[in-house]
Amino acid sequence: MKIKNPSRKPGARILSASLCSVCVAALLLAGATQAQTIYRVVGADGRVTFSDKLPAATDNATVLGAGGRPLTVTAVALPAELRQLASKYPVTLYTASNCAPCNSGRDLLNGRGIPYAEKTVSTADDSDALQRISGGTSLPFLTIGSQQIKGYSDAEWTQFLDAAGYPKTSALPASYRAPPATPLVMAQKAAAPASEAQPPRDPVVEPSAAPPNPAGIRF
Repeated sequence: MKIKNPSRKPGARILSASLCSVCVAALLLAGATQAQTIYRVVGADGRVTFSDKLPAATDNATVLGAGGRPLTVTAVALPAELRQLASKYPVTLYTASNCAPCNSGRDLLNGRGIPYAEKTVSTADDSDALQRISGGTSLPFLTIGSQQIKGYSDAEWTQFLDAAGYPKTSALPASYRAPPATPLVMAQKAAAPASEAQPPRDPVVEPSAAPPNPAGIRF
């Protein structure tokens, strides 16, 4: 025999179950938001949608990080482990045109799937800035975190990348797009008159042979 509770209303059980479902859904959504990257996508018709999957076309996608802050698609498209490495030990390659060792260094980074920023040295201001950064004008010049490597050496670059913890084979997703190379010094003032303009300084291209790696690489 079932004993009815006169204090319980007929719809109380259904309402209670609905509230529990809503609470569980809210908790799951909150957990997913913290663990996943959320993309805000604006369609061709102006409609805004949100997704946890990288859109096929990312031109109109805004990536929202923690706290809803927008992030660049290039950075967020990296796998979590690789993104942490790139944040902890960012890689920057300094190059010049008609520089065979620079091309070799770029090929090594691309072949290994290393996310990096490329800075070009082609003007007197670029050369001065490189001098301040590296203490010289030798190219290519590579920085991995706080480490600085002058000249290209396959063995040396590989050793430093290994020490930083970068994967030996590419872990980049097919949707990853590397940022374009940019001048080391961005022009922020009008060009000087021809009589005052200084001719560009030719960067010194370091030969492929490089000194042995220092013992005990520390980042």
